[in-house]
Amino acid sequence: MLDKLLDLIPDKRSRNLAFAVTGMGAVLTGQKVVGLGLFGKGVKGLEECWREAHPEFQGGLVERWELAVEHYDATHRDPTNRKFHTVGIPVILAGTAGLLVFPAYRPLWALSATAFVSGWALNIAGHVLHEGNAPAFADDPLSLVAGPVWELTQLRKRRSDDADETGEGEVVNMPSDGAVA
Repeated sequence: MLDKLLDLIPDKRSRNLAFAVTGMGAVLTGQKVVGLGLFGKGVKGLEECWREAHPEFQGGLVERWELAVEHYDATHRDPTNRKFHTVGIPVILAGTAGLLVFPAYRPLWALSATAFVSGWALNIAGHVLHEGNAPAFADDPLSLVAGPVWELTQLRKRRSDDADETGEGEVVNMPSDGAVA
């Protein structure tokens, strides 16, 4: 029966994307082990598809990471979409952690499920309504990791820029007599 279902999705990339999304859905229904297995199978398959589509790539992990970050940056240009992701990604990560840690169908698990769905809703809305493209992991599975790291880097950069503008990041030199210079 599984073969018949898979035959409905003829291309390998779409099939692997379906595995990854189905895995997320399974975790969301309390099927943690099955969900993680399906998700892992999908992400592994998406990476294989990425490498088949990029036969010229001969680099290692560092080079692959740089390409994933570049791809993520290129698919997240709209300022509103970026704001949605700044909120959505941490909510997804917190929701995912809760779904995996808390017993299924308990109050904290339900709160985690709500966070997970809400975070994805924000990200998808950002892509559909503002960016006009699919989430980055559909084309580059490493974006599932690159996205949160990229967002954290952007947040740290904004905080650093804000500190520079307000002078909060400046060091005040103290003369030997203790008076502020």
